[in-house]
This record gives sequence, structure tokens and C-alpha cells, in this order.
Amino acid sequence: MAFTLSGDDAIHPVLPSPVPDPYWVGFSSSAAQLIGIPLNAAGLPQDPAWLALLAGNTLDIGSQQFPNPLASAYSGHQFGVWAGQLGDGRAILLGDIAGQELQLKGAGKTRYSRMGDGRAVLRSSIREFLCSEAMHSLGIPTTRALSVVGSDLPVRRETIETAAICARLAPSFIRIGHFEHYAASQNVDRLKELADLLIQDHYPECQPSDEPYLDLFKQISSRNAILVAQWQAVGFCHGVLNSDNISALGLTIDYGPFGFLDHFQIDHICNHSDQGGRYAYHRQPQIMHWNMACLASALIPLLTLNHSEEEAQTLLKEALDHFPTVYAQEWQSLFRAKLGFSTSEDGDIQLIERLLQAMHDSRVDFTNLFRGLSSISLNSALDTIDLRNDFINQPLIDQWLSDYLLRLRAESSDDVERKHRMSSVNPKYILRNHLAQAAIEKAQNKDFSGVATLLKLLEKPFDEHPAFQEYAIAPPPNLATIEVSCSS
Repeated sequence: MAFTLSGDDAIHPVLPSPVPDPYWVGFSSSAAQLIGIPLNAAGLPQDPAWLALLAGNTLDIGSQQFPNPLASAYSGHQFGVWAGQLGDGRAILLGDIAGQELQLKGAGKTRYSRMGDGRAVLRSSIREFLCSEAMHSLGIPTTRALSVVGSDLPVRRETIETAAICARLAPSFIRIGHFEHYAASQNVDRLKELADLLIQDHYPECQPSDEPYLDLFKQISSRNAILVAQWQAVGFCHGVLNSDNISALGLTIDYGPFGFLDHFQIDHICNHSDQGGRYAYHRQPQIMHWNMACLASALIPLLTLNHSEEEAQTLLKEALDHFPTVYAQEWQSLFRAKLGFSTSEDGDIQLIERLLQAMHDSRVDFTNLFRGLSSISLNSALDTIDLRNDFINQPLIDQWLSDYLLRLRAESSDDVERKHRMSSVNPKYILRNHLAQAAIEKAQNKDFSGVATLLKLLEKPFDEHPAFQEYAIAPPPNLATIEVSCSS
């Protein structure tokens, strides 16, 4: 297991709390393949004991046993303010299986639950389950969601809801907040042990370096710069980019008040608790950079093992300054691909930015616009391009379309080949909030067909799925402003 520091009071043994009469809500056969679970014809585990295990009701599954479940402390900055010690308040790490850590979210209280009950509810668990698997299928690094298990156990949030447990998989659940925790407590021995474990298990390329901890920082920073560029390219808003919610492996983690953009708004806020818009869509790159600065600060004690503090700060500052370059390169590459460009030209960035501004001004659907661009022919007359009707300022979008077609002709783009490339990077199906909400409302009445249908579509988001065209349509106005909070 990647995160087991013996004798550490920040790692606490804890047993999951059983729930009565558990039942399957959702199960990912794709995630199950990661850990080799044999499945039946219905796509569920052949061994019925898996239901009890993933509900937190047992720690044994045939020859596989999890004798030492645990929760860990971490610290972090929440909404830009140091929050001190936090931790796995409702997540219990069962252990390692086939190179993955298996964690139950919502399996009961831990030492770090503070005033909480350690439970998750059905709606939040379904959202995390579906989005984790959707992000994976979009090619974006993420924790995986193996299952959602429900129970009629009542849980109080804004109202009385029912309990659910989401089983998550990841090579490691180490966060930036773990480094901040040991740095804040001035526990350099544990800080070094954590960094050494991470290098050993996940960043072996740093081992032979003369500066392994500096190289570790560079690797983590680069992964997260690329990750946030990938989010921007699919219109994904995380919602709570606190430093304790950032993976040390560059994975998308902690799905709470997230949302995919429907009608494009550059400053869209998906978390109604985010009053100041700190985590709005357009600020995500800046905030991820800020979180990497938190990590750099936490790693200073390790670099001072071989350098003065001033030298350590300088080295980390120089490494941190590379983040915007990595991000910009990835962002530009992704958006060029979304527009079907096979070459790189100086005017591309201006062309991309002009399109995004026009989309913002007219609140054009993000996903459908980029998908629709793939159907344009080099010889298309402007008045035959239907998507121009989505824009308020038609002369403006007509000028952009003219420039876009000129750009494509300049590289002798082939319509058929370009459409294939664009359709492989611009999804047709995303987890829209109104679709998730409809599936949740069905599930609350013990009808899990909506969850199954969405999972099927989101596992192949680039395919056409002609029988499910309505799932690709932007939400009607009355469903376009569904609010999501941290309790989600």
C-alpha cells in the first residue's frame, strides 16, 4: 500500500460502520477489470460477498482480506485560507488490491469526521460514481468509482435522505494536503518518508536524481497543470479546488459540487457555496497553480536537507514558474485538436479565444458547439452552417467561420479525416447536471435504470448512440441552473 507510515498518529485504524440491507445502485464493470473481479452475466460480481464488502459490512471476500482499514489526517487551505488539520472524515481505506487502493466513501465515522456523521447520501454518491467513470472515458486522469451501494439507513442533510457508499479506486489517495500536514507540524521525518514512498511507488524516475524532492515537485506540478488544461478542454468545473482536494498523482479527486458547462460562461461557478467565484471555470488554472505553490512551501524542509532555506525557496520558485508554460502548451494543443487542426500556426490562439468569447456572449452550448464543428465542410456556404444560428451576433460568428475555413484550407484539411479526429476528442455525451438529477430522482424511488443508462453512454462518450440523442441536448432553461453544494 502506498500510504502506510508505521507508528504515525496521523493514520488511524478504523472499521467501517455496517448499513442495514445493502443493495446495488451502480456498478462499473470497467473499473472491476482493474482489480480482476469475476462478473456474472448481469455485469455484477459473481461472488455476492462483494456487496457486503463494498457496503462496509465485512472485510473478507474469499481469499482477499482487508484486516487493517484506516483513515488519515491531512491539512490544507480551503477557499484560500489555512484550515489546519482536516482528514478522511467519511472515507475509509480498506487496503490494496491488484495495485489499486480500495476506499469506501460514506462508510461511517472516523477520527477526522469532526462534527460529521461519516456518511454519504445517494445523490452525492451517484454523482461521484458517474462522473469518475465519465472522466476516465474522456481520457482524463481520475480516481475510479467501482460501485455505489445503497441502504435505507436515514441520513440527515438539508432533509432526511438515505445512505450510500461509493467504492473508489486509485493507485494512491495521497494529496497535497498530506504534505501540508507534516510540514505544518514540522514533522520532517514523516514528510521525508511520505515523499520517499511516493517516489518509490509512483515517481521512480526521480530516484536517481541529485535533487529527487525538487524533481518530485516538478512532476506533480506538471501533471496537475496538464490535468487542469484537460478540464478546461471538456468544460469541466471541479467546484472545490482546495489544496486538500488535489491529488499528488495528478488525478481528478473528490467529486462534490462539480459540473460540466452547458451554456458556455467563462466565469461559470458550479458551487453555490463559492460566493466569490474563487473556483469559477476561468480561474481553475490560476487556482491549481496556487495549490502547487502550497505544495512547494510544504517541500521546503526537504530541500533544506541539502540547501540553505533561501536556495531551497529559489529552486522551488523556479520550478513553480514553469507551471503556466506546461499548462499553456497543453491547453493550446487540446484546443487545436478540438478545432481539427493538424498543424500549429501563430494565429491559432487568437482564433480560439475569439470563438470562446463569442460563445460566452451568446451562451452557446460548449459540448455541442465543438462536436458540431466537425461536420463543417471546407466548401460549406456560411448560410448552410446551422450552428451559426446559436449566436446572437451573426456577423461576428460569420467572420469567425470564414477565418476558420481559411485556416483549415491553409493546411489542406480533409473533411472526412478531420471529422474522424474531431469526433474522437469532442464528446457527444457528458454528465449534464439535469441528466444526473433525473437519474438520482429515479434511484431515490429504487429505479436504477437511469444510472445504468447514463453509465452506458458515458463509458463511450464519443460514440453517436443514435437511440439516445436526447441525452446530448442542452438542458431547457428551467433545468439549466441546477445548483450544487458541497453537501452534494
